[in-house]
Amino acid sequence: MKYAALIIPALFLALFCFAIFKKIRLYDCFTEGVKEAVPLVLSLFPYLAAILMLSELFERSGLSAAITQALAPAFSALGIPPEISKLVLLKPFSGSGSTALLSEIFSAYGADSYIARCAAVAYGSSETVFYISAVYFAGSKKNLAKPVVIALISNFLSVILGCLLCKVL
Repeated sequence: MKYAALIIPALFLALFCFAIFKKIRLYDCFTEGVKEAVPLVLSLFPYLAAILMLSELFERSGLSAAITQALAPAFSALGIPPEISKLVLLKPFSGSGSTALLSEIFSAYGADSYIARCAAVAYGSSETVFYISAVYFAGSKKNLAKPVVIALISNFLSVILGCLLCKVL
């Protein structure tokens, strides 16, 4: 048996015992927390729905394939294998879509190939920028353009550096 699997249940048990010792009504505290979470979820929902719909439209419209095909030579010149260009473009929009694409790359080229290693590095070194931006900036009135552009540039640079390291190592 793995002892690490017992950490979370042990923490819950310790919290429960502490609450009993301090005579705190756990269920009432839990429901108060849920009441505070509902407005947050309601304020986040439109942003998350927009991001999910736009990422699906980007893929289904064929725009993703056209942009991937157009940028493949430029990616190749930067050291990014053209076979992973779709992953590089999809990752900022969709985590689950990029996971499925990573799995397809592993199946097509083998998990130990240069292309698969670059794909794994590209997947691991980037983030779903638009999803995270929707969550973090949902209640903010600030301009999102600058942080999103910085995040996209840093993601792209990390992919270039990661592919270079895969080639060298």
